[in-house]
Amino acid sequence: MADRPDQRPPAGADLVPILFGHNAFQQLNAGCELGLFDLLAEQGPLAAAAVADALGLGRRAADILLLGTTALRLTLVEDGRYRNGPAVETAFADGTWPVLRDIVEFQARVSYAPAADYAESLRTGENVGIRRFPGDSRDLYSRLSNVPGLEELFYRCMNSWSRLSNPVLVEEVDYAKTGRVLDVGGGDAVNALALARAHPHLEITVLDRPGALEVARRNIDAAGLAGRVGTHAADIFDDDYPRGHDCVLFAHQLVIWSPEQNRRLLRKAHDAVEPGGRVLVFNAFCDDDGSGPLYAALDNVYFATLPFRDSTIYRWCEHEEWLRDAGFTDLHRITGAGWTPHGVIEGLRGAT
Repeated sequence: MADRPDQRPPAGADLVPILFGHNAFQQLNAGCELGLFDLLAEQGPLAAAAVADALGLGRRAADILLLGTTALRLTLVEDGRYRNGPAVETAFADGTWPVLRDIVEFQARVSYAPAADYAESLRTGENVGIRRFPGDSRDLYSRLSNVPGLEELFYRCMNSWSRLSNPVLVEEVDYAKTGRVLDVGGGDAVNALALARAHPHLEITVLDRPGALEVARRNIDAAGLAGRVGTHAADIFDDDYPRGHDCVLFAHQLVIWSPEQNRRLLRKAHDAVEPGGRVLVFNAFCDDDGSGPLYAALDNVYFATLPFRDSTIYRWCEHEEWLRDAGFTDLHRITGAGWTPHGVIEGLRGAT
């Protein structure tokens, strides 16, 4: 009897999702843009011909799309009928599908073309991808307004990322002994409002530049929480932080700045709270040994090419070093249960 051939895939097979990773994203993007996933959520399972008719595609185009989404498990096929795959189906079931749709659009319109400048960004130490957007400034945020609709998309997507990742901030952190939170760089108030809804005893101040606070105030008023969520216009680096808060929150802030700038922010937070107060750092983290996670490794292409020249997703231990340098003690890591590597580090200001 002949020996059974080796069933393991060839070593080169590991390269397929990397070599064609740009195409994998386009399958997801096309499925979103053409309405495939919404169609299957509403009417699936459907035969390929029915998908083609419903989406207004030719049969060849529908077959190409369905092959791509099915090979990636974004859709599944059984007896010639297609339905959404587990990840997409779960997003519809738990209400996060609109969030994912925003993120896919952001990747397509903001992140995708600048990613081609990744190697040059690493070589020069500059956020080279910013050249894809008109303007003279060296940061992405001030250039967004030069492209119609892009600034709105950016803030909508940042809101979506926060909604996707902030359960660890809202649900896993103990706020029983906290009364007033200062949300530094809190933007459109998405995290402040989530905290206020979940913890009725909290009062929160969103500190940011005046332009961002215009959006925050509209959201606060729409939520009916103006009595507990306020705003304070200030530069997060150069202006004094308002007193009277026993907790300072940095949500998705320390991934933007250099280590030196992050130390400066954390020292300002230490000065802003009374002894016994605390700081919360909420964002995505890399593993201490630099081995992952994959999410952080891939997302760092965006941070290297676009926001500011020093933006990156840092390791847990790097944040802890900055917190200790700023004078915080009793550091505690809180990890999330979701599929993104978001978490919280809290630190206390000592009694003296």
